[in-house]
Amino acid sequence: MIEITEKAATELRTLMESEDKKDHALRIFVAGMGCSGVQYGMALDNETKEDDVTVTDKEIKIVMANDINEELSEATVDFIETPQGNGFVIDNPSEMSGCGSCGGSCH
Repeated sequence: MIEITEKAATELRTLMESEDKKDHALRIFVAGMGCSGVQYGMALDNETKEDDVTVTDKEIKIVMANDINEELSEATVDFIETPQGNGFVIDNPSEMSGCGSCGGSCH
């Protein structure tokens, strides 16, 4: 089951409150493919689709399409702060990564 870190949960609660979206869930979706593998996107959403899977961790509802649920079974949503900026990230240890994982050339 996908998990959310305490820091990410705190940041999400703050974001949801400031945007008056306390009734929303964190939707995770496939945003594209690249040499480093699947690129996931995240958004606050208050609608569910028929094929959605919903999980709750640290009182945050997480929604995703059923077809990516298994891919994200060991993933963690985190919030990072770097010199380049702050944001939410998905750490997925089961995801293949590295140059060439898409079958293409990175040169």
